[in-house]
Amino acid sequence: MSAAELTTEQRNPATDDLDRLTALEFVKVVNREDAGIAAAVAAEAPAIARAIERIAASLAAGGRLIYVGAGTSGRLGVLDAAECPPTFGTDPRQVVGLIAGGSRALTTAVEGAEDSAEQGRTDLQAIAVSAADTVVGITASGTTPYVIGALEQAMAVGAGTVAISCNPDSPVASMAGIGISVVTGPEVLAGSTRMKAGTATKMVLNILTTGAMVRLGKTFGNLMVDLKAGNRKLRARSVSMVCDATGLPAAEAEMLLDSADGHVKAAIVCARLGVNVDEARRRLRNAGGRVRAALQTPGDSTG
Repeated sequence: MSAAELTTEQRNPATDDLDRLTALEFVKVVNREDAGIAAAVAAEAPAIARAIERIAASLAAGGRLIYVGAGTSGRLGVLDAAECPPTFGTDPRQVVGLIAGGSRALTTAVEGAEDSAEQGRTDLQAIAVSAADTVVGITASGTTPYVIGALEQAMAVGAGTVAISCNPDSPVASMAGIGISVVTGPEVLAGSTRMKAGTATKMVLNILTTGAMVRLGKTFGNLMVDLKAGNRKLRARSVSMVCDATGLPAAEAEMLLDSADGHVKAAIVCARLGVNVDEARRRLRNAGGRVRAALQTPGDSTG
């Protein structure tokens, strides 16, 4: 596809006089353009749901979710991967983010890195991509060679493939097993896909990982019960979750959480069933880590 064919590269007639606007007028026009992003994401709901199921299946079977992108798209993938361990207690190796140009490209533009399809293939080979994995290629244009090469390598080994782009009928959408095309239209600043396209991409990534983690039992209701309490804020959140899920006062919830070595799931099962920590952990193991199932698992109380 040529640049002229990409909606993300076209000029937006609603912002032709961008340089004449006051700061307030500028804010309003950007906000007006952003208002359509949620609807564009909603239009791809069926494809996003299929991707959630595919990602969850990979993770449940011991595979990985691997994001691949360049520039803003790559940074958003790395960001989403980095947020999974503290939010959902995942092993850092389960959700991986690759960016064209490597780690230096996270803070500095590495010009030309995205133009190499071979590098996309090589980077996936370097982390031993396999049929157990799901590879999500992220590219606003839908034409980035680095992402195309990575998806080709993923398909060559039988991995699941998902493509996220912001143009209709893009090359990556047609080649991937699941294509997610969130058509956000011309940018406020022509070609600046860190804006509407970037926002849409972040929304989709949030849905993908959160949806997959919910499917894997990483939540209880809407509580992120597998978080890792690595600071005071998260420690307080853990106590609050135990309170919400059990009705215990904060002091008792904190004591119970301490006895469970900070494991929110175990603390909830202990309180809800009146069992000791070892029994709570046993029930959780038998229930595949799912709190709701653990609360319904038959078994004699040992505490």
